Amino acid sequence: MKNKLHFSLSFILMLTCYLSFAQTKSVSGTVKDDQGVPLPGVNITIEGTTTGTQTDFDGNYSLSATEGAVLNFSYVGFKNQKVTVTSASTYNITLAASADELDEVLVVGYGTQSKRTLTDNIVKLTSEDISEVPVSNFQSALVGKAAGVQITQTNGKVDGGLNIRVRGATSISAGTQPLYVLDGIPLYNANESSNGAPTNPLLSISPNEIESIEVLKDASSAAIYGSRGANGVIIITTKTGKEGKSEFSVNISHGISEATNKRDWLNSSQYIELFREAALNSVSDGTFSDDAEAIAYIEDTFDGLANGTDWRNGAVDTDWQDLAFQNGSVSDADFSMSGGNAKTSIFFAGSLNETKGIIKGNALRRFNGRTNINHKFSDRFNIGMNLSYSRTDIDRIANDNAFVSPLQAIAQPAISPAYNEDGSPNSNTIYPNFLLQEENSFYKTIIRRVNGRTFGDYEILKGLKINGNFAYDLYYQTEDNFTGRNAPFQATNGEVFASSVNAENYIVSGFLTYDKQLGDFHTLGLTAGTELNETTRRYESVTANQFPSDDFTTVDGGADIVAGRGNRSQNAFFSLFARATYDYANKYLFKASIRRDGSSRFGENERYGVFPAFSAGWVISEEGFLQESEVLTYLKLRGSWGKTGNADIGDFPSRYLFGAISYDQRPGISLSQPGNPDLTWETTTQTDYGIEFGFFNGRISGEIDYYHKNTDGLLFDVPLIPSSGAATLSSNIGELENKGVEFVLNTDNIQSENFQWSTSFNLAYNKNEILSLPNGNNDIVVGQNIQRVGENVNALYMLEYAGVDPANGDALYYINSENPDGSLNRETTNSANEANRVVVGNPFPEWYGGITNTINYHNIDLSFTFQGEFGASIYNGGGRFQSASADYFDNQTLDQYTDRWQNPGDITDVPQARLFGGNGTAQSTRYLDKSDFVRLRNATIGYTIPKETIEQYGLSSVRVYCTGVNLLTFTDYDGYDPEARSDAGGVGQSFYSAPPARTISLGLNVKF
Repeated sequence: MKNKLHFSLSFILMLTCYLSFAQTKSVSGTVKDDQGVPLPGVNITIEGTTTGTQTDFDGNYSLSATEGAVLNFSYVGFKNQKVTVTSASTYNITLAASADELDEVLVVGYGTQSKRTLTDNIVKLTSEDISEVPVSNFQSALVGKAAGVQITQTNGKVDGGLNIRVRGATSISAGTQPLYVLDGIPLYNANESSNGAPTNPLLSISPNEIESIEVLKDASSAAIYGSRGANGVIIITTKTGKEGKSEFSVNISHGISEATNKRDWLNSSQYIELFREAALNSVSDGTFSDDAEAIAYIEDTFDGLANGTDWRNGAVDTDWQDLAFQNGSVSDADFSMSGGNAKTSIFFAGSLNETKGIIKGNALRRFNGRTNINHKFSDRFNIGMNLSYSRTDIDRIANDNAFVSPLQAIAQPAISPAYNEDGSPNSNTIYPNFLLQEENSFYKTIIRRVNGRTFGDYEILKGLKINGNFAYDLYYQTEDNFTGRNAPFQATNGEVFASSVNAENYIVSGFLTYDKQLGDFHTLGLTAGTELNETTRRYESVTANQFPSDDFTTVDGGADIVAGRGNRSQNAFFSLFARATYDYANKYLFKASIRRDGSSRFGENERYGVFPAFSAGWVISEEGFLQESEVLTYLKLRGSWGKTGNADIGDFPSRYLFGAISYDQRPGISLSQPGNPDLTWETTTQTDYGIEFGFFNGRISGEIDYYHKNTDGLLFDVPLIPSSGAATLSSNIGELENKGVEFVLNTDNIQSENFQWSTSFNLAYNKNEILSLPNGNNDIVVGQNIQRVGENVNALYMLEYAGVDPANGDALYYINSENPDGSLNRETTNSANEANRVVVGNPFPEWYGGITNTINYHNIDLSFTFQGEFGASIYNGGGRFQSASADYFDNQTLDQYTDRWQNPGDITDVPQARLFGGNGTAQSTRYLDKSDFVRLRNATIGYTIPKETIEQYGLSSVRVYCTGVNLLTFTDYDGYDPEARSDAGGVGQSFYSAPPARTISLGLNVKF
């Protein structure tokens, strides 16, 4: 009986095992995206088990499973999909792209990472964020869309330089601009302008070739770039071809531009009345002996200003402001072609931009061409090439501080005619007539740029790749400035200045990457490599004059070569870097990176620096107590710490430099710079704490961050004793900090089949403070800016205006001397010499942000962005001429006429008009204004023609659109524009600075 029972049990057990084994079979297939492109590295797991696999490079997979098992397919950037195994053996899967921004893949420097597992603070902008915005530079299209990133164009010139600050200013004397990396190439980004106004060296990049832009803000993300990451890093990735149907796209747009704002100036009758009164008011202070002398003097002056015309009957009323401005235009035409197969993909693009500026004589024309090719030799070996060329031609005008700059024409009185009777520009004006400069001179700048990169990667083992890159960046600029014999200030029968600069940037890098999923819960990523970056620069210029006629406009035509310069310089960076990332069950996230940089720019004792960074994150929503929540569906805490450097200080600041001199026509050598073998980079240590959240499956999401940045070893030129043979020595002395908060909120307000509305809002606060300075923390004052411990960098420093004495019309100033108890003496005086300067404003905003709304209704799309800045001040350096209570003969702002003090008891801020009296014309807060504003930065409305209408013509998409930039501005600022700054020096100051352009464009986009 026992044997029978034993036999029966054994038989049943064997049968069960056999049946189980019989139901297990091989399952295979291919995973692709919704465009038909195979997806490598897709995770496939059997639900409820630890069994799984990944797709290969061609998207193929194979594993063993039993009937009834559930296969989970997951891939970053795509929606998860489940499939139940039936009697079939082949399951080809198409994964749909995920709209969840947490599944976005971000470029992080030498690699990519999912936002879901990211422990850094990085903001990503896609091509949709910058496309179809009619601006001459791609950076302006980013304004208001990246938290903690302030972008300001210097002024309204088409070639104007840009100031970009990532989480505040981290330096005083070194560079403050972020590092730009284009497809792995650190770009040459020096201002090579020779006319005193900066240009934007990145004008050469066309927005139509950009796929995405990542801004690395915290130290954990930027430390992988070491000594060049302190001001943040902006990574630009260009478009590539995709496997599947080829696509050809054409985009054409044309728009018109005008100044965002114009000011009110005196017409001829107002000018005459005001200056008559000013002359009479000056009798009492002894400028004139009596009223008759005052009237005679002013009328003789009017006769001269009117250049022979009858100013008494209003025959001339010149609007010089309208002459300086013009109606501008922007034309864009670009095309792109992309496509590929399983082995090769290609992207090709070309573009043309023609911009006529809003200031007379200012224009830009740019050509771009790009080719990106990728080829897969095998499942393991992949190579590619990126190549671009651009040429930018710029018609430039003088810098803001030059008399011949068009906007300085507003100083000309309305009674002065702009032209003579024969139509030629009037040369008999109080200041040089810019029309003479425009007619008899030109300033042409041409920027040619070549960017190229070849790269390849080879998979040595599963998950282990070796990557190699060779990149080349050529920046070649020429300037030709011709000034004819009839131009203002020209007494040498014409002059020509010609210059050229050639900067070549070579980058060679090699690195290993290892990405491996270990079991179901562990994911490890490792990167280690080395990079060499060498830059060489050559500059030459020559000046010639005495030309036989204005038909000769090159150096060869000049009889006398009066000046020439030429120099060569170079620098090199050699780096080692490594990074490790680890996450456990997508819940516990860790990252560490380190870079060791060596630079030829620094002293031999401090040539190498180490820049470490650490970060960690905890995805709380993956914990059991939150996994089932239908309200709070995502919650992540993260923190980071790291060090970055600033090496933007020129090529040879640590070296002893000697220059050739001429003494009594004999050659010699003299010391031009003392050396400092201990000179090194400025170091910024940054700590960041952040919370990322999502509600209702991502319908509401956002981030809150707090950061603290401390920059030590600020570079200063420290004065030396005269016997040393040199005036100053570059040293690392000084410390400052930035700290702030950033808030981001994204909402999907409405998501229905025919109507979608989403909103993205960001707001940032930054507080900047100097902690220490050289020479015992002594103040450093330059013009109207001061560096002082406890204050902002470049704080505005001037006399404090106290208004007007109602009794006599005197301008008053606060004395602001220090009382014995440390307080300030707030008594007033009518003498500027008795008053003391104080810190009166911050040139940088404390709050800034933006809000973008995107709406789609059937085939209609609408998007618009509002931008705002608060807490900054602007000093109008031209105010003491423009609003000078008729102290000079410059034309005046209208308020000097309408609001002036005339009788005892008048309450006003405009003093009594006194010719040559200096009544209120001292540089003071009279010309300081808050620059708070909210601006409708851009808006676009488009209509896409239904597919069924265009398919018969072989078209896949046709869209018409209208877009605008700087459409509305809400501000109390009295000047031209709250964003316009002087390009001739002075932080937080304007000086006859042009406002930006308001542009409206119509466009057509067609895809085949």
